[in-house]
Amino acid sequence: MSFLRIIRRCGCTALLVVAPTVGRAQAGDSVVLSPNYWKIFGLGATTSILLHEAAHITVALAVGAHPTFGFDKLRPTVYSGINSRIEPHKQFLFSAAGLTVQSLIDEGILDIPHTRGSAFERGMLGGGIGTTLFYLTIGRTGSVSDVDFMARTRALSKAQVTLIFGSVAAIHSIRISRDPHYANFFARPRDGRLDVGVRLGAAP
Repeated sequence: MSFLRIIRRCGCTALLVVAPTVGRAQAGDSVVLSPNYWKIFGLGATTSILLHEAAHITVALAVGAHPTFGFDKLRPTVYSGINSRIEPHKQFLFSAAGLTVQSLIDEGILDIPHTRGSAFERGMLGGGIGTTLFYLTIGRTGSVSDVDFMARTRALSKAQVTLIFGSVAAIHSIRISRDPHYANFFARPRDGRLDVGVRLGAAP
């Protein structure tokens, strides 16, 4: 199965998640709303991001490169160790790996039958969609941008990369918004009102 078919099957932006899911009926929410909800959600999102980076490293090693770690403007970065001018195909695979793996994981969560809606699972989905949104907006350009590097290899343009990964995230967002197990995806009911965002400090 080709890369494009995989991406197409996995199926745009997290903006489609926030509006529809926050307003869903609270009765469909399968999450046990505990004081640890956001911590577990955050753990899921962090796991998704770590798997994104692990995919980059795995692909680099698989194509015979020697990935390294460093900082770009104080941001931790995985460098491929690939000369993108000499081996643009390998660089494309490296750059596409992170978002591809997150999209496939999110697709698996939404497709594979299981007890849905845990805080960790929500965090995984949020991490995947959020990372895609980041790379297709403010992270679209830059010295270590995955989207920019993919476009530099001339395999796909920035517009094509945006359309492919954005469409996947959009489809996932729509599916989440229509599944009652993920009601209040970025919010939780409390005392007759809806809390949106992340609470810092000890819960009352």
